[in-house]
Amino acid sequence: MKKLLVFVGIAFITAILFYQFKPIEYAKSTLIPTAYTASYINKDGLTIKNRVNAPKGYKRVPCTAGSFQAYLRNYKLKPFGTKIINYDDTEYFWQRGHIGVLDIPVPKNGLQQCADALIRIRSEYLWDNNRKGEIGFNFTSGHYFSWEKYAEGYRPNIKGNSVSFHKTAYKNHSKDNFYKYLNIIYMYSGTLSLYNELPKINNSKDLKIGDMLIKGGSPGHIVMICDEAINASGDKIYLLFQGNTPAQSVHLVKNLEDTTQSPWYHLEKDAVIPVSNYTFYNSKFVSFK
Repeated sequence: MKKLLVFVGIAFITAILFYQFKPIEYAKSTLIPTAYTASYINKDGLTIKNRVNAPKGYKRVPCTAGSFQAYLRNYKLKPFGTKIINYDDTEYFWQRGHIGVLDIPVPKNGLQQCADALIRIRSEYLWDNNRKGEIGFNFTSGHYFSWEKYAEGYRPNIKGNSVSFHKTAYKNHSKDNFYKYLNIIYMYSGTLSLYNELPKINNSKDLKIGDMLIKGGSPGHIVMICDEAINASGDKIYLLFQGNTPAQSVHLVKNLEDTTQSPWYHLEKDAVIPVSNYTFYNSKFVSFK
């Protein structure tokens, strides 16, 4: 009887995960018209900005050189047609929800899932721009752990919800050690901790590149705005990328609900927003500090 109950429980959880993360079936069979592809997608483009053209009547919102916004807009992409690969080198089961794969490695340990991928991208930006002192995240327990403390040799001692930090290692400020720090963050942080920690965006008109659409929880999901454009009426549209569970290639997503403007999205707070293989039913937005 106990084994039967365990089996039923696993089947129930699996069904929930499939429902949350399944591709949008009605859109899977919808092919993007050739004219649309030619006008919006530049297959030779190897950055987000160069891969996707702004629609007629829209222009990209200016951003400051060296800013996180410019960093994301100009993020390198792998050649057009690159497949999404899972952390174990297998192909993701569905390859029709993206128009680009970001040039970012997927660790073989399986830890770099949806929230983790965005944490990595933000952390690498801060590292590359000599802002290492700003790298730090809350665990799901609420305890803050910075790169600086890790580099000084401090490590977490975790017992349930009890977390303490002790100096148990030598100082090491190397890039290799930085990625070991990120593995700790991947293990103990996620969509729930980011939702609780980060500032909320209450007006969708304030959205900008680098902000995130989030559902905090287990399971939860998160995607990041990586480009934006505006028309003369002030109407804004956005491009999105995401990591996923299982850990896999970070990818620039199509808009499967509206192929006339895909991959651009209109984003509204509290709206239902399908994004590739996940649907946000009550959309909320957060921003890195």
